[in-house]
Amino acid sequence: MNDTPRQATRLEAIGGRFDPWLLGAMLALASLGVVMVASASIYQHGNPFYYLIRHGMFLVAGAGLAWWVTRTELKSIEARNHLLLLGCVVLLLMVFVPGLGVSVKGAHRWINLGVSNFQVVEVVKVFFIVWLASYLVRFRDEVNATWAAMLKPLGVVVLLVVLLLLQPDFGSSSLLLAITAGMLVLGGVNMPRMFGPVLVGLPILAIVAIAEPYRMRRLTSFSDPWADPFGSGYQLTNALMAIGRGEWGGIGLGGSVLKLNYLPEVHTDFIFSVIGEELGFTGVCLVVALYALLVGRAFVIGLRCVEMRRHFAGYVAFGVALWIGMQSFVSMGVNLGLLPTKGLTLPLISSGGSSILMTCVAMGLLLRVSYELERTQRQVALRGEAIQGAGDAPRVPTDPRPAPAASATATATASLSQTLRGTGRPHQRIEPTFERLA
Repeated sequence: MNDTPRQATRLEAIGGRFDPWLLGAMLALASLGVVMVASASIYQHGNPFYYLIRHGMFLVAGAGLAWWVTRTELKSIEARNHLLLLGCVVLLLMVFVPGLGVSVKGAHRWINLGVSNFQVVEVVKVFFIVWLASYLVRFRDEVNATWAAMLKPLGVVVLLVVLLLLQPDFGSSSLLLAITAGMLVLGGVNMPRMFGPVLVGLPILAIVAIAEPYRMRRLTSFSDPWADPFGSGYQLTNALMAIGRGEWGGIGLGGSVLKLNYLPEVHTDFIFSVIGEELGFTGVCLVVALYALLVGRAFVIGLRCVEMRRHFAGYVAFGVALWIGMQSFVSMGVNLGLLPTKGLTLPLISSGGSSILMTCVAMGLLLRVSYELERTQRQVALRGEAIQGAGDAPRVPTDPRPAPAASATATATASLSQTLRGTGRPHQRIEPTFERLA
């Protein structure tokens, strides 16, 4: 009779661990970012180490935020999902408050924090992913069955996109819509229903893209940058020349010529071009491989969480993986001339205070998901060994009363069921099937 409380205590005392592949990819990308920011920005300011010091300070602060997130239970984060959504709306409105919002080149995307300007959309990405993951847990049956449950998150993201377009920020708007669509698909939305909003939304996005003259110039310069290499095609032509000079092995770390006031935003939006010039095709492949490892591992961890019925953790991993994967793809695609200029940074590598801080928070979320997944797997394994050991134990004929044993078994089964469910809903649901990745 006393074995059950001791077993419960042992289960609670079990800890997890951070996924080593995930942690290794994060550290490798962050380390590469420090090196490349130092190389790309050495001639961009009076102090050759100005951007490096600034990048290092934000990276240390981001690491502190990531550590704090890894120490926070996911159920505590999930419980505040409505406050996080409210925070998204409030932050996007704050950029228009006189004295608080900061306008740069006609764009209202930042708020003044005194020591630095902060781009609020970076916070919105993280908060919205957490809210949408919680929504998919609470309404995952209805999302697959009813129009109303599917359209509610689409209505929320449309509101956020409208506020972003007023800043204006078309790149982040498109990214947020893509993350929403991806999470809904992975959350089990009815695919034929999903085609309706997509068919309506794509023409609207196309109209918005060509409505502004500067966006139209970006599209025309993307299609033929060499037609005006000193005007609308200036950024892309210099980026392509930088990557072309790198060839296979690069010209050597620190040897870039295009970073000498030729390539604009060289330490932020176009840092990938400097990587291509200095490290060559080998360096480009290394960066792509690291992002593939990070995103792929996040998807694997998310899938395993769903299989263990820890749906909130799984959907958070899916959302962060979609965000990092798509943003890195767009950033590299812009530098390679595959996509029009969007102004999105390369996660964990590009310089940028708000981007570094919130990307580190997202990495902390991924690490926490992997920690709780490992902990749950260990608890389930221990519980299984305990049940198997109890089944193999010889029966004592002197105690014919079965009720206490049955009660203990029921308690153990309930404890195991609660462990498996995590923050998910208790009722049964037919989950979408995925091919096992690892």
